[in-house]
Amino acid sequence: MMHIPLFISGTEIAFIVFILVMVFGADKIPEIARGLGKGMRQIKDATNEIKREITDSAQDIDVKNNPITKDITKNIKEVQKDIDDLTGPIKRTF
Repeated sequence: MMHIPLFISGTEIAFIVFILVMVFGADKIPEIARGLGKGMRQIKDATNEIKREITDSAQDIDVKNNPITKDITKNIKEVQKDIDDLTGPIKRTF
């Protein structure tokens, strides 16, 4: 779980809770907290669903038989060879 530091002291939190009780009443606070909890849970579930869909779609791509990835891999290997050719003499001197 991610920890987010709050720069609020204990007295400020108590004051906020006091204002909430005064504005909404003691009976409404549990309902509000439940609603906020459900909303946060729905956001978390939606985020996890998006992550799962992205992961699943990435796994569905056949990397080895995809012509685009073949071209990219070929270009990367050419660049690596060029870099090795350029840095070869430098490596030998050290």
